[in-house]
Amino acid sequence: MRFGIAILRAVIGGLFIGHGLQKLKGWFGGYGIEGTGGWMESVGLYPGKHHATAGGLAETAGGALLVAGLATPAAAAALTGSMTVATLKVHGPNGVWGQNNGYELPLVMTAALFAVTASGPGSFALDRREWGAAWALAALGAGIAGGYGAIMYSDTNAPAETPEAPAEAA
Repeated sequence: MRFGIAILRAVIGGLFIGHGLQKLKGWFGGYGIEGTGGWMESVGLYPGKHHATAGGLAETAGGALLVAGLATPAAAAALTGSMTVATLKVHGPNGVWGQNNGYELPLVMTAALFAVTASGPGSFALDRREWGAAWALAALGAGIAGGYGAIMYSDTNAPAETPEAPAEAA
């Protein structure tokens, strides 16, 4: 089982690294800070470049920590924060299933991050600590809080809505 957790860490962490580098550098078919920032604004995250940078850094650094098996709760919190924003701003309204662009994948990733943290990083980890359920719950809570914080930041930076022009008198 310990080796299985190491494989899980490598796959999930590696995918998050790639996803983060799509945002930061435009690698692996991504759009970089500019393009991702524009997309982030299209889903209501302002300023888009800030969210693209924060998401890219959280995914790249969190993924790297996860692959290394180092500071697993911090990695899980960073990645859970990213998945929280993805769920609330993009996938949540579409229901659970992935074929409808639902929150299935962010939920699976968050559950896997919780499981890795609760069970410990497994074989080939730089940090051999058995974190346990309390740390997993703390990382989950911190990630969800961070995701909500990012959305609150966006809400305070959203462009002001312009009032509709008054109807002309007949």
